Amino acid sequence: MDVEEKNKLFALVGKDISYSFSKGYFTDKFQQLKLEKNKYVNFDIQSIDELPKLIAKHKAELGGLNVTIPYKEAVIPLLDKMSKAAKKIGAVNTIKVTKKGFLKGYNTDVYGFQKSIEPLLKPHHTKALILGTGGASKAIAFSLKKLGISFKFVSRNPQGKKQIGYNKLKKAVIQKHTVIINSTPLGTHPDVFNYPSIPYEFLTEKHLLFDLIYNPAETAFLTKGKERGATIKNGLRMLELQAEKSWQIWNGIKE
Repeated sequence: MDVEEKNKLFALVGKDISYSFSKGYFTDKFQQLKLEKNKYVNFDIQSIDELPKLIAKHKAELGGLNVTIPYKEAVIPLLDKMSKAAKKIGAVNTIKVTKKGFLKGYNTDVYGFQKSIEPLLKPHHTKALILGTGGASKAIAFSLKKLGISFKFVSRNPQGKKQIGYNKLKKAVIQKHTVIINSTPLGTHPDVFNYPSIPYEFLTEKHLLFDLIYNPAETAFLTKGKERGATIKNGLRMLELQAEKSWQIWNGIKE
Protein backbone atom coordinates (compact mmCIF):
# COMPACT_ATOMS: atom_id res chain seq x y z
CA MET A 1 0.00 0.00 0.00
CA ASP A 2 1.35 3.41 -0.93
CA VAL A 3 0.82 5.44 2.23
CA GLU A 4 2.71 8.36 0.69
CA GLU A 5 -0.06 8.90 -1.87
CA LYS A 6 -2.83 8.38 0.68
CA ASN A 7 -1.78 10.63 3.58
CA LYS A 8 0.32 13.77 3.68
CA LEU A 9 -0.33 15.79 6.83
CA PHE A 10 -0.61 14.55 10.42
CA ALA A 11 -0.74 16.66 13.56
CA LEU A 12 -0.72 16.65 17.34
CA VAL A 13 -3.58 18.56 18.97
CA GLY A 14 -2.70 19.98 22.39
CA LYS A 15 -1.87 23.04 24.44
CA ASP A 16 1.70 24.31 25.01
CA ILE A 17 3.18 21.30 23.19
CA SER A 18 6.45 22.63 21.81
CA TYR A 19 8.18 19.80 23.75
CA SER A 20 6.05 17.23 21.86
CA PHE A 21 7.30 13.65 21.52
CA SER A 22 5.01 12.94 18.57
CA LYS A 23 6.40 15.48 16.12
CA GLY A 24 9.96 14.23 16.46
CA TYR A 25 8.90 10.58 16.44
CA PHE A 26 6.85 10.80 13.25
CA THR A 27 9.29 13.13 11.46
CA ASP A 28 11.99 10.47 12.01
CA LYS A 29 9.60 7.74 10.92
CA PHE A 30 8.75 9.49 7.66
CA GLN A 31 12.46 9.95 6.91
CA GLN A 32 13.16 6.26 7.56
CA LEU A 33 10.25 5.20 5.33
CA LYS A 34 11.23 7.78 2.68
CA LEU A 35 7.75 9.29 2.82
CA GLU A 36 8.87 12.69 1.60
CA LYS A 37 5.34 14.04 1.11
CA ASN A 38 4.31 13.16 4.65
CA LYS A 39 4.61 15.85 7.28
CA TYR A 40 3.82 16.01 11.02
CA VAL A 41 3.06 19.33 12.72
CA ASN A 42 1.74 20.63 16.04
CA PHE A 43 -1.74 22.13 16.28
CA ASP A 44 -0.90 24.06 19.45
CA ILE A 45 -4.22 25.65 20.44
CA GLN A 46 -5.45 27.50 23.51
CA SER A 47 -9.02 26.21 23.13
CA ILE A 48 -10.59 23.17 21.43
CA ASP A 49 -12.85 25.67 19.62
CA GLU A 50 -9.87 26.51 17.39
CA LEU A 51 -9.59 22.97 16.01
CA PRO A 52 -12.46 22.92 13.45
CA LYS A 53 -10.90 25.86 11.57
CA LEU A 54 -7.52 24.09 11.41
CA ILE A 55 -9.14 20.88 10.19
CA ALA A 56 -11.08 22.78 7.52
CA LYS A 57 -7.94 24.63 6.42
CA HIS A 58 -5.99 21.38 5.91
CA LYS A 59 -8.91 19.15 4.90
CA ALA A 60 -7.49 18.13 1.52
CA GLU A 61 -4.22 16.83 2.95
CA LEU A 62 -5.08 15.81 6.53
CA GLY A 63 -4.73 12.08 7.24
CA GLY A 64 -4.85 11.89 11.01
CA LEU A 65 -4.44 13.55 14.38
CA ASN A 66 -3.03 12.67 17.76
CA VAL A 67 -4.63 14.35 20.77
CA THR A 68 -2.92 15.13 24.06
CA ILE A 69 -3.54 17.06 27.30
CA PRO A 70 -5.95 18.78 27.83
CA TYR A 71 -8.19 17.81 24.90
CA LYS A 72 -8.64 14.01 25.06
CA GLU A 73 -12.21 14.42 26.31
CA ALA A 74 -13.00 17.89 24.92
CA VAL A 75 -12.40 16.73 21.33
CA ILE A 76 -15.19 14.11 21.43
CA PRO A 77 -18.09 16.42 20.43
CA LEU A 78 -16.20 17.31 17.24
CA LEU A 79 -16.06 13.69 16.04
CA ASP A 80 -18.38 11.97 13.58
CA LYS A 81 -17.66 8.47 14.89
CA MET A 82 -15.80 6.68 17.70
CA SER A 83 -14.43 3.17 18.07
CA LYS A 84 -16.26 0.95 20.57
CA ALA A 85 -13.30 1.04 22.96
CA ALA A 86 -12.95 4.85 22.78
CA LYS A 87 -16.68 5.17 23.56
CA LYS A 88 -16.31 2.95 26.63
CA ILE A 89 -13.19 4.79 27.80
CA GLY A 90 -14.61 8.28 27.22
CA ALA A 91 -11.30 9.68 25.92
CA VAL A 92 -9.69 9.93 22.48
CA ASN A 93 -6.02 10.32 21.59
CA THR A 94 -6.08 9.32 17.91
CA ILE A 95 -8.32 10.58 15.12
CA LYS A 96 -8.51 9.14 11.63
CA VAL A 97 -9.73 11.32 8.78
CA THR A 98 -11.68 8.95 6.51
CA LYS A 99 -11.79 9.08 2.71
CA LYS A 100 -15.12 10.89 2.97
CA GLY A 101 -13.62 13.42 5.37
CA PHE A 102 -15.26 12.08 8.53
CA LEU A 103 -13.41 12.19 11.87
CA LYS A 104 -13.28 8.88 13.73
CA GLY A 105 -11.86 8.77 17.28
CA TYR A 106 -9.78 5.97 18.77
CA ASN A 107 -7.81 5.42 21.97
CA THR A 108 -4.34 3.93 21.53
CA ASP A 109 -3.21 4.87 25.05
CA VAL A 110 -4.82 1.65 26.30
CA TYR A 111 -2.69 -0.47 23.99
CA GLY A 112 0.48 1.49 24.76
CA PHE A 113 0.03 1.39 28.53
CA GLN A 114 -0.95 -2.27 28.72
CA LYS A 115 1.94 -3.49 26.56
CA SER A 116 4.35 -1.30 28.51
CA ILE A 117 3.34 -2.31 32.06
CA GLU A 118 2.50 -5.98 31.48
CA PRO A 119 6.09 -7.33 31.57
CA LEU A 120 6.61 -5.70 35.00
CA LEU A 121 3.55 -7.12 36.74
CA LYS A 122 3.98 -9.69 39.52
CA PRO A 123 1.30 -11.89 41.14
CA HIS A 124 1.02 -9.50 44.13
CA HIS A 125 0.17 -6.55 41.88
CA THR A 126 -3.58 -6.86 42.31
CA LYS A 127 -4.58 -3.32 43.37
CA ALA A 128 -3.65 0.04 41.86
CA LEU A 129 -3.91 3.76 42.54
CA ILE A 130 -4.31 6.07 39.55
CA LEU A 131 -3.11 9.57 40.41
CA GLY A 132 -5.24 12.07 38.49
CA THR A 133 -8.62 11.89 36.79
CA GLY A 134 -8.01 13.43 33.34
CA GLY A 135 -8.40 11.83 29.93
CA ALA A 136 -5.25 9.72 30.23
CA SER A 137 -6.45 8.22 33.52
CA LYS A 138 -9.52 6.80 31.77
CA ALA A 139 -7.36 4.77 29.40
CA ILE A 140 -5.28 3.52 32.34
CA ALA A 141 -8.44 2.41 34.17
CA PHE A 142 -9.66 0.58 31.06
CA SER A 143 -6.30 -1.23 30.76
CA LEU A 144 -6.26 -2.22 34.43
CA LYS A 145 -9.73 -3.72 34.10
CA LYS A 146 -8.50 -5.84 31.18
CA LEU A 147 -5.52 -6.93 33.31
CA GLY A 148 -7.76 -7.87 36.25
CA ILE A 149 -6.26 -5.24 38.56
CA SER A 150 -8.70 -3.35 40.79
CA PHE A 151 -8.08 0.37 41.18
CA LYS A 152 -9.03 3.68 42.73
CA PHE A 153 -8.52 7.16 41.34
CA VAL A 154 -6.76 9.68 43.58
CA SER A 155 -8.02 13.22 43.12
CA ARG A 156 -7.69 16.62 44.76
CA ASN A 157 -11.49 16.82 44.51
CA PRO A 158 -12.72 13.22 44.85
CA GLN A 159 -16.19 12.33 43.59
CA GLY A 160 -18.00 9.01 43.95
CA LYS A 161 -16.86 5.67 45.32
CA LYS A 162 -14.07 5.12 42.79
CA GLN A 163 -12.18 8.27 43.84
CA ILE A 164 -10.32 9.10 47.04
CA GLY A 165 -8.49 12.22 48.18
CA TYR A 166 -4.74 12.48 48.67
CA ASN A 167 -5.43 12.93 52.39
CA LYS A 168 -6.77 9.35 52.50
CA LEU A 169 -3.47 7.81 51.43
CA LYS A 170 -2.52 6.35 54.79
CA LYS A 171 0.00 3.54 55.33
CA ALA A 172 -2.58 0.74 54.98
CA VAL A 173 -3.83 2.12 51.64
CA ILE A 174 -0.33 2.43 50.18
CA GLN A 175 0.66 -1.04 51.37
CA LYS A 176 -2.45 -2.58 49.83
CA HIS A 177 -2.15 -0.80 46.48
CA THR A 178 1.19 -1.97 45.13
CA VAL A 179 0.79 -0.41 41.68
CA ILE A 180 0.77 3.41 41.56
CA ILE A 181 0.37 5.24 38.25
CA ASN A 182 0.94 8.96 37.82
CA SER A 183 -1.36 10.30 35.10
CA THR A 184 -0.97 13.93 36.23
CA PRO A 185 1.47 16.34 34.53
CA LEU A 186 3.30 16.93 37.83
CA GLY A 187 7.04 16.62 37.29
CA THR A 188 7.05 17.26 33.54
CA HIS A 189 9.96 19.30 32.14
CA PRO A 190 10.70 22.09 32.96
CA ASP A 191 9.00 21.72 36.38
CA VAL A 192 11.12 18.66 37.18
CA PHE A 193 11.21 19.05 40.97
CA ASN A 194 7.44 18.74 41.34
CA TYR A 195 5.74 15.44 42.20
CA PRO A 196 2.38 14.06 43.38
CA SER A 197 1.76 14.43 47.09
CA ILE A 198 1.69 10.83 48.33
CA PRO A 199 3.39 9.31 51.42
CA TYR A 200 6.48 7.87 49.71
CA GLU A 201 7.84 6.62 53.04
CA PHE A 202 5.34 3.73 52.91
CA LEU A 203 6.59 2.40 49.57
CA THR A 204 8.49 -0.91 49.50
CA GLU A 205 10.24 -3.17 47.00
CA LYS A 206 6.83 -4.73 46.29
CA HIS A 207 5.60 -1.52 44.68
CA LEU A 208 5.55 -0.73 40.98
CA LEU A 209 5.50 2.99 40.08
CA PHE A 210 4.56 3.95 36.53
CA ASP A 211 4.75 7.56 35.32
CA LEU A 212 3.11 8.58 32.04
CA ILE A 213 5.69 11.37 31.81
CA TYR A 214 8.77 10.67 29.66
CA ASN A 215 10.61 13.99 29.98
CA PRO A 216 12.57 13.84 32.24
CA ALA A 217 13.28 10.13 31.86
CA GLU A 218 13.23 9.77 35.64
CA THR A 219 10.77 12.08 37.36
CA ALA A 220 10.94 13.01 41.03
CA PHE A 221 7.97 10.64 41.52
CA LEU A 222 9.98 7.73 40.10
CA THR A 223 13.18 8.70 41.94
CA LYS A 224 11.34 8.66 45.26
CA GLY A 225 9.96 5.22 44.45
CA LYS A 226 13.37 3.88 43.42
CA GLU A 227 14.86 5.10 46.72
CA ARG A 228 12.38 2.81 48.49
CA GLY A 229 13.24 -0.17 46.31
CA ALA A 230 10.18 0.05 44.05
CA THR A 231 10.22 -1.00 40.40
CA ILE A 232 9.85 2.10 38.19
CA LYS A 233 8.85 2.76 34.58
CA ASN A 234 8.41 5.98 32.62
CA GLY A 235 6.01 6.71 29.77
CA LEU A 236 8.39 6.59 26.80
CA ARG A 237 7.67 3.01 25.71
CA MET A 238 3.94 3.62 26.12
CA LEU A 239 4.21 6.65 23.83
CA GLU A 240 6.15 4.72 21.19
CA LEU A 241 3.61 1.89 21.24
CA GLN A 242 0.57 4.17 21.05
CA ALA A 243 2.21 6.14 18.22
CA GLU A 244 2.74 2.96 16.19
CA LYS A 245 -0.86 1.94 16.81
CA SER A 246 -1.96 5.40 15.58
CA TRP A 247 0.05 4.88 12.40
CA GLN A 248 -1.67 1.54 11.79
CA ILE A 249 -5.10 3.12 12.29
CA TRP A 250 -4.40 6.04 9.94
CA ASN A 251 -3.22 3.72 7.19
CA GLY A 252 -5.67 0.85 7.66
CA ILE A 253 -2.84 -1.55 8.52
CA LYS A 254 -3.96 -4.72 10.26
CA GLU A 255 -1.62 -6.30 12.80
